Amino acid sequence: MNPRELLLGSFHAAVAAADPLRIVPPQLPTPPRGRTLVIGAGKAAAAMALAVEQHWPADAPLAGTVITRYGHGLPTTRIRVIEAGHPVPDAAGEATAREIFNAVQQLTPDDLLLALVSGGGSSLLSLPVASIKMADLKAVTQALLHCGAAIQEINSVRKHLSAIQGGRLAAACAATIHALVISDVTGDDPTHIASGPCAPDPTSYADALEILARYHCAAPAAVMDTLQRGARGELPETPKPGDALFARTENRVIATAQQSLRAAADFFERNGIPAVVLGHSVTGEAREIATLHAALAREIKSRGLPWRAPLALISGGECTVTVKGKGRGGRCAEYLLALTKELAGLEHVHALAADTDGIDGSEDNAGAITAPDTLARAAALNLDAAAHLADNNGYGFFADLDDLVVTGPTRTNVNDYRAMLIGA
Repeated sequence: MNPRELLLGSFHAAVAAADPLRIVPPQLPTPPRGRTLVIGAGKAAAAMALAVEQHWPADAPLAGTVITRYGHGLPTTRIRVIEAGHPVPDAAGEATAREIFNAVQQLTPDDLLLALVSGGGSSLLSLPVASIKMADLKAVTQALLHCGAAIQEINSVRKHLSAIQGGRLAAACAATIHALVISDVTGDDPTHIASGPCAPDPTSYADALEILARYHCAAPAAVMDTLQRGARGELPETPKPGDALFARTENRVIATAQQSLRAAADFFERNGIPAVVLGHSVTGEAREIATLHAALAREIKSRGLPWRAPLALISGGECTVTVKGKGRGGRCAEYLLALTKELAGLEHVHALAADTDGIDGSEDNAGAITAPDTLARAAALNLDAAAHLADNNGYGFFADLDDLVVTGPTRTNVNDYRAMLIGA
């Protein structure tokens, strides 16, 4: 295989390791004495629901609703699939979240709540507390996305503005809860995945206020008033670790970035390329991570340290982008454009960065690929890498070079995937 085929093959291996149709069936619980209600939210929700339908006993009651991003639905028969807004919530998500919340409250101790949780659920399963409107939640979400806050920080704020997240869904349910979770966050803690609707929340109203202040993030007056009232003890906190209500709840993480990175490493090694997994929880500004990775590639090429080429360097996690330009970006394209600029045509170094959900930010690509000749080809087309980077326009840069990776929705999500292939 050539470098491009190897990189693409490794990405597909990583995605396949988190395919709900493969990983959900072995994790399904035994049907209860009463009813089974399936609810879910996230980019993997439709595929998870389909996997449940295909493997649930035909004679056992099964019904429910899941919410996924627009364009990520699948045809199902027993579980309804609704599409809604992501990464910014919308009215469709709010209406469906309210239906789900009401249905969960009708369950009895003889019933089972099967919750299908995956990345993207924070926006999709949006039910604002009574003191704020959906427009307020959208505004603060948009502001946090643009200021460079990590997803855990964004979710800490959203939990305290939601009637359903931060463990509040579990608190409203009298049934046994079996939550199957596909992790899209570093650390794989269920409290951060889709803002933990069935998981205890260790954060507080005061934490949410501190995050907004630290990033100088402007929030609507109703949001600030709600958080301030909560910090003063005038509103009930989210359920905390150790609360007795979680004794009947299991949050089982069934797919992680680490598992997908290992699958990608195995792919490289089957093709004769040694692979090193740098970590599944690489976070920070995309440009800064790219600078570090480029420096590592140069050290390997010039000194054979800390590893000798040829090899593949693989990493996962979720970079952030502080948006200052007006271009069509995506954090994977931003990382890769910065890496391209730092490598400056270094021989025998190819790289791919792509989001395992198939959507880089809000664009129609999963990510992109760079090669030693990328800057030379760009120059021939009068594409200025530095100018595109300053405008957060990684998408435009790689689109003009025909180097985007386009898969369409994968209907799973275990965070970003990055691979550098370093030849001898």
